[in-house]
Amino acid sequence: MTTYYRALPRAAIDRPMSAVPLAGGALWFSDILAMTREGDVEVLAPADLPTDVLDRLTARRAPVAECDLRRPVLMGILNVTPDSFSDGGRFADTDDAVDQARAMVAAGAGIIDVGGESTRPGADTVDVDEEISRVVHPISVIHAGLDVAISIDTRKAAVAERALDAGAALVNDVSGFTFDANLAPLCAKRGVPVCVMHAQGDPQTMQNAPQYDDVRFDVYDFLEARIAFLEGLGLARSQIVVDPGIGFGKTLDHNLSLLRDISLFHSLGCAILLGASRKKFIGTISGADIADTRVAGSVSVALHAAAQGVQILRVHDVPETAQALALWRAVDFGEI
Repeated sequence: MTTYYRALPRAAIDRPMSAVPLAGGALWFSDILAMTREGDVEVLAPADLPTDVLDRLTARRAPVAECDLRRPVLMGILNVTPDSFSDGGRFADTDDAVDQARAMVAAGAGIIDVGGESTRPGADTVDVDEEISRVVHPISVIHAGLDVAISIDTRKAAVAERALDAGAALVNDVSGFTFDANLAPLCAKRGVPVCVMHAQGDPQTMQNAPQYDDVRFDVYDFLEARIAFLEGLGLARSQIVVDPGIGFGKTLDHNLSLLRDISLFHSLGCAILLGASRKKFIGTISGADIADTRVAGSVSVALHAAAQGVQILRVHDVPETAQALALWRAVDFGEI
């Protein structure tokens, strides 16, 4: 019987003697939920945990693409596509893409995530050469002109290779390195950090009645297996970021369950990325039918994730999220 451990993060300045740091950051915990698929739940103290579990929960996460993960890092979304669900077509021109990247960096983005293939529900696969033609020039210009880490959002090895040559420093694969068998070995060979995301199905089919035994534990097990696979290729766990894949083969209830228990994924010993910005579930709950009117809901989810210790927040609305995080840190940590 597998036991899953979820730390209960706190941000209060005054902490009990038994508290330990969460992932080496400013948050801490003194209670952990030990859970099983059979429904057993037990509250443990740090001293009660197996040594390897405690080490993974407390160890400082290494910088990713030179970004310090002791406080939340904003990953600005830059879709150079004609058909992304929120901003398709707005940044397909390189000048527009670079201007948007510049604005996001000025507002506080530490990473710019460049994507040339929409993975919205129902999206078709983009030809490799077409995807390369969309992403390489913007990446090269951003790399030459801005002091920011660049991530390439792709499922394809050929695209990733050209993007890395152009200046990208992180590979973000929404398929969890299951789409292209050559992508993970390429990343291992190049020694670059990766983000491995969970998705059930592909973009064309993923929202056709997704089902899980328990979405929290099913996603956890998938990510744990992919981490082992990537480590087997030579990537260090410190180079691996995990993403539970909000909206990728999940219902509204699945998304909320993952968000509610997202601190569970700290037990994997990797940095966590959350990409929930402007997604449909925010509109379903709030009544905001148009994607770019979901800013307030997106910021709310980002703040929840930060309070649970999520290290990387992938967002469209960098200025608004940065402002909210600044106020959160001032209130909870006294940082002004």
